[in-house]
Amino acid sequence: MRRFWRDDRPPAKREAEFASGPGALPLETRIRLARLFRWTLIWAGVIVVRLITLQVFEHGKYAQAAVQQQQKLVRVDPARGSIFDRNGLRLAMSLPADSVFVNPLFIKDPGTQAAVLAPILNLDPERLAGDIRMAQAEHRGYLWVKRKITAEESNRLRMLKLDWIGIQPEAERYYPFDTLAAHILGGVDPDEQGIDGIESRLNDELSGEVGYVRVSRDVQQHSFASQPEGPRSQPGEDLHLTIDSRLQYFAEQTIEKVVTQFHCQNGSIVAMDPRTGDILALANYPTFDPNDPVKNNQERTARFDLALSVPFEPGSVFKVVTLSAALETTNLTPDSIINCGNGRITLYGRTIHDDVHDHFSSLSMADVLAHSSNVGAINVGLRVGKDNLYRYIRRFGFGTKTGLQLPGESSGQVWPPKRWQATSIASISMGQEISVTVVQLAQAASVIANGGFLVRPRLLTTQPPAKPIPVLRPENAILMRQMMEGVVLHGTGRKARVEGYTTAGKTGTAQIADPVTHKYTHAHNSSFMGFAPVTNPRIVVVVSAHGATGAESYGATVSGPAFAEVAGEALRLMHVPPDLPETLPAQNVPGSDGQKADNVRPAPAGPLPSVPLPLVSQAAPPRGFASDTPGDQRLFSAPQPAAANEAAGPKTPNFLGETMRDVLEMAASQGVQVEFTGSGLARDQAPMPGEPLPAGEVVRVRFGR
Repeated sequence: MRRFWRDDRPPAKREAEFASGPGALPLETRIRLARLFRWTLIWAGVIVVRLITLQVFEHGKYAQAAVQQQQKLVRVDPARGSIFDRNGLRLAMSLPADSVFVNPLFIKDPGTQAAVLAPILNLDPERLAGDIRMAQAEHRGYLWVKRKITAEESNRLRMLKLDWIGIQPEAERYYPFDTLAAHILGGVDPDEQGIDGIESRLNDELSGEVGYVRVSRDVQQHSFASQPEGPRSQPGEDLHLTIDSRLQYFAEQTIEKVVTQFHCQNGSIVAMDPRTGDILALANYPTFDPNDPVKNNQERTARFDLALSVPFEPGSVFKVVTLSAALETTNLTPDSIINCGNGRITLYGRTIHDDVHDHFSSLSMADVLAHSSNVGAINVGLRVGKDNLYRYIRRFGFGTKTGLQLPGESSGQVWPPKRWQATSIASISMGQEISVTVVQLAQAASVIANGGFLVRPRLLTTQPPAKPIPVLRPENAILMRQMMEGVVLHGTGRKARVEGYTTAGKTGTAQIADPVTHKYTHAHNSSFMGFAPVTNPRIVVVVSAHGATGAESYGATVSGPAFAEVAGEALRLMHVPPDLPETLPAQNVPGSDGQKADNVRPAPAGPLPSVPLPLVSQAAPPRGFASDTPGDQRLFSAPQPAAANEAAGPKTPNFLGETMRDVLEMAASQGVQVEFTGSGLARDQAPMPGEPLPAGEVVRVRFGR
């Protein structure tokens, strides 16, 4: 019992008994076991030391490696802002789209796998295989196969369920109206970064703020949790343009028709509100579809914003600046007689001719503008002087950028007087040796239209209008309006008259210089700039077509009618009431709202039994604006001589613009008999408002919608 608990035998005896007892191990085995035990202890020690090293001293390093394997920092691109027109019509938006990529290092047979992938994506299999092999040679682990694929292509790829094909959701910029306002909108690259137009100029505002998310993934790289890291993604701002898409579309169709009809190289139209500087339309031709990527240099050229980026010699439209400077700095008036030298003047050995069929020995300054006399404009410019002329050129905004929020704007070219040649003042007075843009011309025309203030063009409704800068005295701005109206009434701009509205403007035809020979060619820049109505201008339109040739290459023929079409459409869309009566129809137009009164007689059927209605004043217009053309709009845009109102007796009431009910009430209250045609609002009447009304005479009123 005692030995069980304690062995008091000597060690040698115990060893001998153990070695000779039953089940005893051989000595050699016991030595091996002892060595194994020692190595096991050493190995265990090494493991313990290594564990301590990993868990204590290198814990941060391997914890970070684990995080990198299990988590991924994913970039969250914000939604790009949309672009709207002034009426809330969406012109540009971003839609979800899928893009395809592969890891070239996981592809064993590029030829076979490219043959599987390429037909689905409409790609060249050999080219795709070559791209994969090149990426493998460069040890790249990521290769875009195709960006922004269609929904059908995405569905077909997902059905394959191939682990070596990756599909990444992205956003695709979409322009729902294709070419509409293309030069204003611009475009984006595959990474949704602006490359042209306002997409480029305001790219930061449209792009928003990028955010990041920490995503946890399992061993199969499936995400199971996410957590924002750093600033959150902020969507891009929406932009609201001053453009009216309806007028923009009409302007684009018009300039395309002009360029095509007259075989021009290109052309531009700018429509602007002279009071606020709002650009209502900016059209160029040729144009492009911003949904399509740029494929070659020719397509890249089509994306140039000609109205903003390509300056040209304006020609005779620039005479408006010359004559405005004369009103401001000299004692010349519209009635001042200007020597026109029978269409010829010689300065320092250079002879300049009038480019008109009729040569005049002298003209009033108003008629110098109306007939676009080069010699007359030069003599006016000489009276102004080069320093004053240069000063007003700059005051009208030429030689500096307008600040319109589009990239690539040109400031044009205006040389300071110290660099002028001896005859430069003659050239500049008639629009040569100076280059301008179409937008600058619209800005300059607005100075006349709004009463003498320089208003900077703007493209964003959220952009506060710039403070107007005084350029002309109001009385001189009004005189220039009247002289520009004379251009349309009896001068070179007759084809630019807007039906139903008083119209003012100026034609311009400038020869295009050859950049190699520095000589003028037979091609022309044909332009027209103007505004309407004259008494309260609401729209300024500039039309410019470049490269017109032949007998019909003048601004009056090429650009004048286009101005009339665009300005008329703009006034209609802006609901500006006409300030000129329309011609009464020869036949009665039946139809009324059914109301009758004792003093109302329905118009008889068939032709009206009277002579043509006196819709215009028979009094002579002011000196310098004489016109024998029927329908002279001077009645509505300039004060009439007192003689027109000297006739005694009751005056004809003013029914224009009233409803039929109001006309009937007014007629009944004043004891006037009326007969009517049509329905809607009163458009014409005879006699005209304020004219003498003999007793018993009937006032005829035409209504229209």
